[in-house]
Amino acid sequence: MLGEFTQLLGYSAHSLKPKLEALGQKSFRANQLLQWLHQRGCSDFEVMTDLAKSLRSSLSTRYPIATPVILKDHVASDATRKWLFDVGAGNGVECVFIPERRRGTLCVSTQVGCALACSFCATGAQGFNRNLTAGEIIAQVWLARSLLLDSTSASAIRLPDRSGADSFQGADDLADLVDTDEDVTTVKPISNVVFMGMGEPLQNYEATLEALQILLSDHAYGLSRRRVTVSTSGVVPMIDRLAQDCPVALAVSLHAPDDLLRDRLVPLNRKYPLDQLMGACEGYLKHAPRDFITFEYTMIKGVNDRLDQAEALVSLLSRIPSKLNLIPFNPFPGSNLQRSDASQIRRFAERLLSAGITATIRKTRGEDIDAACGQLAGEVINITKKRPSMDPRRLS
Repeated sequence: MLGEFTQLLGYSAHSLKPKLEALGQKSFRANQLLQWLHQRGCSDFEVMTDLAKSLRSSLSTRYPIATPVILKDHVASDATRKWLFDVGAGNGVECVFIPERRRGTLCVSTQVGCALACSFCATGAQGFNRNLTAGEIIAQVWLARSLLLDSTSASAIRLPDRSGADSFQGADDLADLVDTDEDVTTVKPISNVVFMGMGEPLQNYEATLEALQILLSDHAYGLSRRRVTVSTSGVVPMIDRLAQDCPVALAVSLHAPDDLLRDRLVPLNRKYPLDQLMGACEGYLKHAPRDFITFEYTMIKGVNDRLDQAEALVSLLSRIPSKLNLIPFNPFPGSNLQRSDASQIRRFAERLLSAGITATIRKTRGEDIDAACGQLAGEVINITKKRPSMDPRRLS
């Protein structure tokens, strides 16, 4: 399971400096330690030779080396890779790596389960246990990077053959939510990180913020704000805070064009309805590293895929520069919902495009190992007893 070493991984330079000063160390040691931990992936304090021996001894006492334990490691036929990490007390969280020719995207979890109980999501069906610490979030990045570098050189990661992919508007996938300017996977396996795994990141705000600061730090992972994406179901006050504290790329799980349907699909909408959510998105754009907001829309047969609902989406998004990702519903055990027909998804997208809305159909990745969008479930001991409704008759 995750141990004290994981706690150390979750400290940004700002958090490390007072801890090191309390040990009689200069504050610049924080940046040196970050470089050892994150840039070099070092888990042996004795190797950190530019740190004083007394400091290395203190660190080894306070943060005994116990790297995260992997419960499962699966590779899909399209080279998507999914890990299940032990987080203690019978719980496990999942993390997914999606390789592409010009990028490598890691999808991380922020909670053990999720309390939002969205009807189309396997994580919500498992319920909620607890928030992850910043260290447990960053440990997913740290270990995935280490495993990818150990198993193969970054430039040799096996990539899927996209020659037969649907070319409609780029056949979008999860990795397309982040910036891609050069061939980065020849340098490092993880070029982009998306907070789209298990949980609602903005309901675990402080840990998410600390993790973001580590990912963006030049002394740690050095990612640009355009290469880090936080996905939210619409926690409006925290969207406003993120805009001020650490504005990275934002993706909003929309899934419905009106409050009546969204109340059923995304129960959080009852607290923060669409008018408030759209207002928060407009405000976020003033600080965002990209000039649009990404909206995610899961296509569920007979529930949210009618053409009049596409027209309603056009009206809803008319005031916000946006990109709409249409995501074919990915089934999971216990779900009674169905994926929209491919022809209907295409008609839906064409209606949006004809109205000037940028819309792409996401290519499903990792479905054969339950690593596709909405399929992450992990192992969760549910303490809330919440269960989402998955009866299409009640949702339509």
